[in-house]
Amino acid sequence: MPDRADRYPTRLPEPAPHRRRVDPVVWGRIESPALTEFDAAGFAILPDLLTPDEVAEFGAEVGHLAQDPALFGDDRVIVEPRANQVRSVFEVHRLSDRIAELATRPEIAGLARQILGSEVYLHQSRVNYMPGFGGTGFFWHSDFETWHAEDGMPAPRAVSVSIALTDNYPFNGSLMVMPGSHRTFVPCLGETPDGHYRESLRRQQIGVPTEEDITALAQRHGIAQFTGRAGSALVFDSNLMHGSAGNITPFPRSNIFLVFNSVANRLEEPFAAPAPRPEYIAAREFAAV
Repeated sequence: MPDRADRYPTRLPEPAPHRRRVDPVVWGRIESPALTEFDAAGFAILPDLLTPDEVAEFGAEVGHLAQDPALFGDDRVIVEPRANQVRSVFEVHRLSDRIAELATRPEIAGLARQILGSEVYLHQSRVNYMPGFGGTGFFWHSDFETWHAEDGMPAPRAVSVSIALTDNYPFNGSLMVMPGSHRTFVPCLGETPDGHYRESLRRQQIGVPTEEDITALAQRHGIAQFTGRAGSALVFDSNLMHGSAGNITPFPRSNIFLVFNSVANRLEEPFAAPAPRPEYIAAREFAAV
């Protein structure tokens, strides 16, 4: 599609200046008090999204998924590069009826509708596991940069909900974010290799900003951290700069990760990749939740 407009060019041969976001952050009307600071900060923390009983229930569910022999060798299962333990299981709303139901709840999907100003569908779902003594982190990145370049998402009109199933401490690899960075798009360098996505899900090296980029953003915005007890959740904009360190403690960390995209922001052909990623990573069925 050579004639289409690309407002967020990335995967470039040479460094390019940071670009001011040209799209809204909040497309609808915020009604939930929990989202009051979302437009300015790019994220919101929900302290008690799940009850303790639900945490136990979903914890058992994701534990079963990680050990299910029927999923051994399944492309949707990503293994830690060093610990040889399950790192992520994708498309979990199709593997678990309970997680599929969770994604439709008004206190979850309803928040996404408020932010995105439309009906929403699940662009991606997964469970993330960060085992003790071996969980590796992710370098700083914007999810939208990848979704735009490799999946063909036109605009940053998507929002993620990360639901903690274990306590998130400052020392066990909890997510770090840069408040306000969602208003700056950082172009990344280098072409997208064909078929690289599986390695990228284990250790991201394509579509990451430079250390100079991260230094400039951190000096401008500072760094915050999502910590809290199991059952809490982080709602964050698709272009928010975030990352996590590895986990060398004995305290594992796991979360359910749900990405809602606006039905008006459906995926096209990739903007900077030779072919789209598989549908278990980037859904191309746009039925509203």
